[in-house]
Amino acid sequence: MDNINRNVYEITYTGQFKKDYKKYRSNKNKILKIEDTIGLLEEGGVDNLPKSMKAHFLTGNYKGHLECHIEPDLLIIWLQYDKERKRILLVRLGSHSELFSK
Repeated sequence: MDNINRNVYEITYTGQFKKDYKKYRSNKNKILKIEDTIGLLEEGGVDNLPKSMKAHFLTGNYKGHLECHIEPDLLIIWLQYDKERKRILLVRLGSHSELFSK
């Protein structure tokens, strides 16, 4: 019998996401929330996130990407692609001003 959970997404990270993540390492509360969010994405993609996280598609420079609120001003941006293999690429992590200021 095949034990692979077909609802689990493969998570990969951009170099920029890794840099963004490092900024929060000293804040245990935020890191726990970030890790919980990544876990939810891994377990079921955008459909697994609670409505309170306000997940939605972006436009402009991030057209086709998804974003949700981990906290009111802590966002995560990702690409959910390859529906057959269920893959997610975590792209950015930060505040509105860090992610969307020109």
